[in-house]
Amino acid sequence: MLKRLAISNYALIDNLDISFSDELNILTGETGAGKSIVLGALSLILGQRAEGKYFFNQQKKCVIEGTFLVKSFHLNDFFKENDLDYVPETVLRREISSDGKSRAFINDTPVNLATLKKLGEQLIDIHSQHATLEINNEDFQLLVIDTIADNRAVLENYNSTYKTYRHAQKTLKELISQSEQSKSDLDYFQFQFDELEKANLSEDEQGQLEQEQNALTHAEEIKRSLISAIGILNEQDSAVITKLKEAATSLGNAERYNPEIKDLHERLNSSLIEVKDILSEIERIEQYSSVDESRLEEVNQRLDLLYSLQKKHRVNTNPELITLRDQLSDKLNSILFADEDIEKLRQELDNIYAKLLDFSEQLHQSRMASIPHVEQSVKATLHEVGMPNAVLQISNERLPEGKFELNGTDQIKFLFTANKGQVPLPMNKVASGGELSRLMLSIKSLIAVHTALPTIIFDEIDTGISGEVALKVGNIMEKLSENMQVIAITHLPQIAARGNAHYTVYKDEKSDITHTNIRRIGSDERVMELAKMLSGNNPGESAILNARELLN
Repeated sequence: MLKRLAISNYALIDNLDISFSDELNILTGETGAGKSIVLGALSLILGQRAEGKYFFNQQKKCVIEGTFLVKSFHLNDFFKENDLDYVPETVLRREISSDGKSRAFINDTPVNLATLKKLGEQLIDIHSQHATLEINNEDFQLLVIDTIADNRAVLENYNSTYKTYRHAQKTLKELISQSEQSKSDLDYFQFQFDELEKANLSEDEQGQLEQEQNALTHAEEIKRSLISAIGILNEQDSAVITKLKEAATSLGNAERYNPEIKDLHERLNSSLIEVKDILSEIERIEQYSSVDESRLEEVNQRLDLLYSLQKKHRVNTNPELITLRDQLSDKLNSILFADEDIEKLRQELDNIYAKLLDFSEQLHQSRMASIPHVEQSVKATLHEVGMPNAVLQISNERLPEGKFELNGTDQIKFLFTANKGQVPLPMNKVASGGELSRLMLSIKSLIAVHTALPTIIFDEIDTGISGEVALKVGNIMEKLSENMQVIAITHLPQIAARGNAHYTVYKDEKSDITHTNIRRIGSDERVMELAKMLSGNNPGESAILNARELLN
C-alpha cells in the first residue's frame, strides 16, 4: 500500500508531503485545484513516461518519491530477479532534470523505466473515468475471467507452449521451403561438387606447378646458360678453376717466405673446393635439363583447369576451391538428410500441439466454470448500486479446431443491458456513462477480492451518478477498503463521507505564485467540506446538517 507521497517542483506543486491511511482515502477539491496533478505525479513513479515540462521552478529538478508497504504482497521474487534490495518499506523515486532527462530508483538503486513500471503494476491499479472504455476491450474482458478463475499458472504454461509452437511452426515452414529449393538445386550442386572432387585439389599444388611451368618454358635458355657457366669455370683456356689452381700454386711458393700468406693460401684452396662443388652441381643440373614439351603441355593443362575453376567460382586460390568443395558436400548432405529433419520436427510439433491443446482445454474449462460466478457477482453489486434490472451476460466462443491465439482458444464477450426485457448487447451500444462507471466499479471490486494488489485508485469514476446511487457506490468502496487500500478522487459528498481519511486539494494564491497543496482534514473541517460539496462555498444550516448526517 501507498504509505507516503512526496512531490517536489512538479507543475503547481513546490513541496508536498502526505501520508495515507491503509483503508479508504478520499481526495476532494474544486475543479482545477490540482487533484489530477497529484495523480499525474504518482503515475510518474509508477513508470509512466515523462512528457513535456513538469517544473514549478525551471532552475531545479523535479523529484517524486513514494513509500510503499510491500511486506504482505509476495514481491520477494521480483526484487531477487532484478537484483534489488528487498525492504518492507520500499521507496520508488523519480527525478526529472530541467533538460528533460529522467532517472528512476527503487530503494536508491538506479533502474530502467520498464523495471519501475513492472513493480508499479503490482502495487497500484489506477482507474479513471476514461478507463471505463477498456471494459469494451476483449483482452480486458478475458483478463477479468482469468483473474476470477485464478488461471495465472496454467496461462503462463499455455503462453510459453504457444510461443514454442509458433516458433516450431515457423522453423518447419522454413525448413520445408529450404528443402524444396535445395532439391531443385540438387543437380546443380552435385555437378559443381563432382567437378571439384574430380579435380583432386591440393593446397600447395598451384604454386609448385607455376614454378615448374616457368622452368619448362625457359628450358633452352637455362641449358645455354648452364653450358656457358661450365665453360667459364673449367673448359676454356682461361677457365676459372685453372686460374685458381695457378694462383694457389703461386701462393704456396710465396708462403715459404712470408707466414702471413699461409692463411691466404688456405682460403684460396677453400674457394677452389667450393667452385669445384658448384661446377659439379651445375653439370648435374645441365645433364638433366632438356626441353620437355610433353610435360610442359601437361602442366599448362593442369594450371588451365585450376585457373578455370577459380574464375568460375570467383576465388583466387586452391585452398578457397577446397573450402567451396567442402561446403558443397555439406549442402548435399543436408539435402539428402532434410526429409529426416523435417519428419523429426513434425513429430516434435505434434507433441507440442498436444500440450498446447491440453493447456487450452484446461483454460477453457476453468473459464466456463467461472463465468456464472462473474455474472452473478456483478449482477448483485449492480443491484446494490441502483441497477436492479441490470444483466451482464458473458459469451464464450471457441476458435476453430487447430487454431490458437496468445491467450487460448476462447473469445470472451461481455454483453450488457440495464433494463428489464432488453436483449444484452455490447456495452458501447447500450450503456450510458453512469452505467459504465457502476459496471466497472462492480467488476473492479470483484477482481480486488481475487488479487493481492495492495492499492486501487478511483479517479472520478462517479461520473453520471448522484443521490442514492452515489451513497451505494460509496458503500461499495468502503467495503472494498476492508481488503485493500482505496484512494478515491471524487466530487460527490455521498462518496466522500465514507472515507477513513479525507484530504482536500486546494490552490494557495496568497503569494505571487499559485501553489497546489493538499492536507488531511479533521471531523469539523470534513463537515464543512461536504457541506460545500452539497451547496457551494457558502453552505447553509441545512447543508451542514445534511453533511453531518452523511458522516454519521
